[in-house]
Amino acid sequence: MNETSSDTSYRVTADELRQFIERIERLDAEKKDLAEAQKEVMAEAKGRGYDTKVMRKLIALRKRDAQDIAEEEAVLEMYKEALGMS
Repeated sequence: MNETSSDTSYRVTADELRQFIERIERLDAEKKDLAEAQKEVMAEAKGRGYDTKVMRKLIALRKRDAQDIAEEEAVLEMYKEALGMS
């Protein structure tokens, strides 16, 4: 049976596509494992008396630029003052 050029191209493309899909599936599995590990760490912290909601906020803040945080806090203070909350 003769294979045409397009048959060979399709097979190579299908193999490559399968490899990409399998890599993504492996990464999804790793991501699930990491999420489970994070839950375990948070549960341990909670068991030791830490407020995990505040910890999550701190983690989010640490990812942000200090200047952006300062600007947001300044606007928040201004709004709080306008509403008589400060």
